[in-house]
Amino acid sequence: MKQTDEAVFKEKLLELASRANGSGRCTFTPFLGLAEQNILRCAEKELSGVIRTEFGGADGCERIMVRFGDPEDCGYACPFPIRCIRAIPRSKKFAEQLTHRDILGSLMALGIDRNRTGDIAVRENEIYIFCTEQIAPYIAENFVSARRTDLSCDILPLPDTMEENGSPAPLLPPGLLFTLRTVQCNVASERLDAVAAQVFRLSRGGELPELLRSGKVFINGRTVFDAGRVLKSGDIVSVRGCGRFVYRGIERETKKSRFFVKTEIYS
Repeated sequence: MKQTDEAVFKEKLLELASRANGSGRCTFTPFLGLAEQNILRCAEKELSGVIRTEFGGADGCERIMVRFGDPEDCGYACPFPIRCIRAIPRSKKFAEQLTHRDILGSLMALGIDRNRTGDIAVRENEIYIFCTEQIAPYIAENFVSARRTDLSCDILPLPDTMEENGSPAPLLPPGLLFTLRTVQCNVASERLDAVAAQVFRLSRGGELPELLRSGKVFINGRTVFDAGRVLKSGDIVSVRGCGRFVYRGIERETKKSRFFVKTEIYS
């Protein structure tokens, strides 16, 4: 994202936050990708006096909406305007093995802006698409195929309770959308480049530095350029084009002063 675009987007965030504070009503962003989330994180000082909640539709979603304002101050419920669509092949016998790219490409071909859709997960013969409440009926009616596979869509019902203890209720049961695969790595240190190179099988001298320079590496939604950044337990590392993982820390040290560290890769 260009600097001018970043400045414009930051102004939009601040405007939404100001409107929520001034009107006593909640406001919502569209779905934010990692680049937009980085702008949000960099605006922490300006947003420090505004209550906000982040939610993507289910636990583990990478793309999120932000709600500015407190529903208790509004005096009425302010659920996130997110719906989940499930798509299944009309004929399992002739269904192709579809990928995230296939689904996203088909949605974009319908003229749908990316900021109106959240995470997309392909689970065997089921596809889950998070989207804005407004666009959900259009997708359910018009998303009829991907590649050469005909699809049938339905909008999943909302949970009985939209908020639980002040937090949005997931639209899908935990574990249905994402699974975490544990991977143990033998590394020289807890540096970002050491761990990420092992997890994604990248070269520390070529591929990873280029990804860092081009702003494609994120930790907890913030862009990171420093290869020597030391990871902390609980950090979520995202590398565009490779995936993301949760860093869980050192499990043990070897006799050669190296470390076995635990990571959990989203799949």
